[in-house]
Amino acid sequence: MTDKILFTELIKENKGIIFKVCNSYCSSKEDRDDLAQEIIYNLWKSFAAYKANFKFSTWMYRIALNVAISFYRKEKNKPHRTIYSENLLIFEEDSTPNTEEEKNLRLLLQFIGQLKEIDKSIMLLYLGDKSYRDIAEITGITESNVATKISRIKEKLKTNFLTNQNNFYGTK
Repeated sequence: MTDKILFTELIKENKGIIFKVCNSYCSSKEDRDDLAQEIIYNLWKSFAAYKANFKFSTWMYRIALNVAISFYRKEKNKPHRTIYSENLLIFEEDSTPNTEEEKNLRLLLQFIGQLKEIDKSIMLLYLGDKSYRDIAEITGITESNVATKISRIKEKLKTNFLTNQNNFYGTK
């Protein structure tokens, strides 16, 4: 099997990773498409260095997140909206949330979008059901640091969420 065929098969099997990363770092369809193309290009450029004794998805996440962070830094001055959903549901900017759950999801996504780049990456991986070990390997930090960061991020998100709900519902 040629490298090109193997690469294409691995990308198809793991395309959800690209969707998740693009949806988490880009606000517009055009930006998501551009980022996806940039991720695939960088994966192909690095494919010769991929070692089959590592999980492809972990290697792919690492490259995709690094590309996304670089892309995000370049696009930082544009209006930014972070989107993530297990089902890769994309909310249109002008659509109105129909349910309380959808309203809460949008609020949560908004708060995740305000996190620092590394924290956003960690939450993306955490919400994607990656283990602390996988998150540590992908982000290059220790497992204990991952656990600490996730705990702090959750607390921050909880505080932001409760504060916003209290303001929204007029309670304190």
